[in-house]
Amino acid sequence: MGKEIDSPCTSRCKLKGEVCTGCGRSKDEIRHWKSMKRSEKKVVVGLAATRLKQLRKK
Repeated sequence: MGKEIDSPCTSRCKLKGEVCTGCGRSKDEIRHWKSMKRSEKKVVVGLAATRLKQLRKK
């Protein structure tokens, strides 16, 4: 079994629409994090990083 994926939470939670500007996850991704499989978490971490880059460009 693979290593657990750590939550990308930075404890700087602030929602801009449906996305946290601290970690880049959506409300649903945050809500379901603990029940996600490792493979799902890896996808979410990648999506979150992309969202953060987009947020910082604005």
